[in-house]
Amino acid sequence: MRQTGKFDYLEMQATGGTLDSTKSFYSRAFGWSFTDYGPTYAAFSEGLDGGFQADAGEALPVLYSENLEATKDAVEAAGGKIVRPIFAFPGGRRFHFTDPAGNELAVWGE
Repeated sequence: MRQTGKFDYLEMQATGGTLDSTKSFYSRAFGWSFTDYGPTYAAFSEGLDGGFQADAGEALPVLYSENLEATKDAVEAAGGKIVRPIFAFPGGRRFHFTDPAGNELAVWGE
């Protein structure tokens, strides 16, 4: 069950090698399967949904929100900095923020 503010998705980088070699490793080592979304992204569902991103700088933990605008406002009010405003992507909308320690996360909603 998705809940606002809970981890919902984990994006990991696949920039140190090719996306195909990363997928091959996890398939062979752990039996994972993937759904490709274009040449630079492959999603998995292995206990926690997530994906490998071959584009540098795009992989980060993703939280869920039932109300994206309200969550963005709460992040700002708590001292977070919006580093990428709300934008659409295949499957929904999201924004990126940094917390006071400098960690970048994303929040997505439908």
